[in-house]
Amino acid sequence: MARRDKINYYLDLAEMVSNRGTCLRRRYGAVIVKNDEVISTGYVGAPRGRKNCIDLGTCVRVQLNIPRGERYELCRSVHAEANAIISAPRDKMIGSSMFLCGLEMDTDEYIRNSSCCSMCKRMVINAGIERVYIRDSKDEYRMVLVQDWVDNDESLEGTFGY
Repeated sequence: MARRDKINYYLDLAEMVSNRGTCLRRRYGAVIVKNDEVISTGYVGAPRGRKNCIDLGTCVRVQLNIPRGERYELCRSVHAEANAIISAPRDKMIGSSMFLCGLEMDTDEYIRNSSCCSMCKRMVINAGIERVYIRDSKDEYRMVLVQDWVDNDESLEGTFGY
């Protein structure tokens, strides 16, 4: 059996973390790594103490037919990236990498060409994370230099979604 490459190893961890997610639409998992050490993990879920969408059996954004990447203020959940950042000390995140994996809840398929939403991009930038690896399939991924999000600020154009 061939040894798994390191990037897919960390993406596999992010996928495993996503299994704790409580969103009815999508499961995301995030892992922050620096110097080959896992700094923190995060998955999509309601704030501590609040009921999760899977417990309620409903999603307001689904009920209102809101497209992906829009109207996150209506969502009950905290995103995986945000939860990972909240759980990590900033000095350990500076220069780190984030590994992100998302799957559709209804089909269990990987979410191809996904990216952090605009709110999470801002948090990733401020956390000092340098790279984000995003899984597109079991073995395929993309790497984004966070500096590109700084240099190509989509918020200046009013772009919706991701």
